[in-house]
Amino acid sequence: MTAGDVFRRVTAALDRANIAYMLSGSFASAYYGAARATQDIDFVIEATPARLEALRQELPQSEYYVDLIALLEAHRQQSLFNVIDLATGWKIDLIFRKARPFSVEEFNRRRPVELHGVRLSIATAEDVILSKLEWSKLSQSQRQLEDVAAVLRSWRDLDREYLKKWIQALQLAAEWKSAVEKADLLE
Repeated sequence: MTAGDVFRRVTAALDRANIAYMLSGSFASAYYGAARATQDIDFVIEATPARLEALRQELPQSEYYVDLIALLEAHRQQSLFNVIDLATGWKIDLIFRKARPFSVEEFNRRRPVELHGVRLSIATAEDVILSKLEWSKLSQSQRQLEDVAAVLRSWRDLDREYLKKWIQALQLAAEWKSAVEKADLLE
């Protein structure tokens, strides 16, 4: 089973459960920058407990590992939850959209694209950059900065004012500087 097959199955389940989502993480940065090996898919979602229960019904236990109680707890804490595709071993991270202003704006800016033959919603290039910078700050991960550098090298037509606004608000100046240096770009 290909990544496209996993995308198709998971996004169809999200759609049937009426859950708004956007692709983020490594697949989103690969869409805008350079691909890298990964076997997990990150979706930011916005859902009610009732819709989460509907999603659980859309993901059969014979095909997916999903713990509804843990899923509802992750929703309550605005954190993340893993769904495992049993046939492929792919891990799907469902990340609950936070209520903070950046997360709300990021989610509202998502856009439709075609990826691996599947039509789905994805975070914008700017929001992928900001999210990766934030993950880099939290985890001290150079891989996140390399992903940002790849997007910066590939996408010259970025909304610089939007990036500047959120880099300042999210206190990501040091991470931004490192990513720009990795991209070998003059700021």
